[in-house]
Amino acid sequence: MKDIINKLEKKEILTYEELDKLFTGYLKGKVNDKDMTSVLKLICKNSLTREEVFNLTDIFIKSGDVFLKNLSFIDKHSTGGVGDKTTLIVLPILASLGIKISKMSGKALGYTGGTIDKLNSIGVKTDLTKKEFYDTIGKVNMVISSQTDNLCPLDKKVYALRDVTGTTNSVPLIAVSIMSKKIASGAGKILIDIKVGRGALVENKKDALELAHLMIDIGKKYGREVKCLLTKMDNPLGSNIGNKLEVMEVVDILKNGKENNLSFLCTEMASIMYKMMKKVSLDVAREKVKDVLKNGKAYETFIKFVNLQGGFIKDEELKYKEIKSVKSGFIKSIDSRLIGKSSMALGAGRVKKNDKINYDAGIILQKRVGDYVRKGEVLCYLYGKDINHNDIYDAYKFSFFKPLKEKIIIDLIEE
Repeated sequence: MKDIINKLEKKEILTYEELDKLFTGYLKGKVNDKDMTSVLKLICKNSLTREEVFNLTDIFIKSGDVFLKNLSFIDKHSTGGVGDKTTLIVLPILASLGIKISKMSGKALGYTGGTIDKLNSIGVKTDLTKKEFYDTIGKVNMVISSQTDNLCPLDKKVYALRDVTGTTNSVPLIAVSIMSKKIASGAGKILIDIKVGRGALVENKKDALELAHLMIDIGKKYGREVKCLLTKMDNPLGSNIGNKLEVMEVVDILKNGKENNLSFLCTEMASIMYKMMKKVSLDVAREKVKDVLKNGKAYETFIKFVNLQGGFIKDEELKYKEIKSVKSGFIKSIDSRLIGKSSMALGAGRVKKNDKINYDAGIILQKRVGDYVRKGEVLCYLYGKDINHNDIYDAYKFSFFKPLKEKIIIDLIEE
């Protein structure tokens, strides 16, 4: 163990056998949290070679069950961002269009929310057997589940440790974590939304491009078609941050046609995925997507899915506190990281891997980027325990002039 850590410290390349001994040993309890934390921090500091990433992905995949490759399934993944609930919107859209889409998701990672926590907040069962997984997709064309105990169990254990040890933003570890689950879960086509900016795990375009090409190459090794969409995460995605609050915004978009940066992004993502599956033009795909949003079929599919997995949607009156602006002007930006950390402090995220989440906690942004705010007007509503409001105020940057509309999509990487 010491020899392997010494090699990492010296930036020497680890063999497949050494990586296997290290990570499989951690899964089996032969390597403790302290030593694995040291390993993860060294990987964050010194990175891994491409060959090491390929080998580690293979080790993660082989740590548990592998679902049969199914070219009729498509999957999506987001690297995580503040207010990102795209999965809960994109999947019902595609499912209502007859596209079979499977998704294995995780819990909250740092101050970025987790899809599983959001679904659990409304009672949706996400701990599915392989039979339940396929039964659900057979009935409603979509399924979202947490990782089964036997699917990439190594990733599940390492993921939980990364969450609480400040090792979430390593490009190699992100690539291994995402692609091992995607390969093992069997989807033939995959769209990955790589968030870029202050509220994301990846903060700059250079690292995002490195991650995109790495994941596309991993996909090629396993015969999967992978495309990566680079999207901005400097400002929160949508208006609601926090588990149950984010589900409320999902309903608002699918049922009531709410329009914002979130609904725009989801429309584009669903259109790209429809194009991948049906081999039509992007314009045709967009029309199909907009139709099922307008006629309510996407919302109906979402409700069927929620009910099928034991959940329920109901109107709730949650207690909140108003945060009022201390100045007037146009909102130039809203710092995603500070908003995310504030939401976490309210109780919406985990500090330690065994922490319990307050599903009702979070933030609703009353004013968004580009809005004019007068002093004394409500900026946002806070749900959860009392916190220091300095980060909230610091998150808002004002201008005398209305800012240009943010372009949320940076690039689409296809090879």
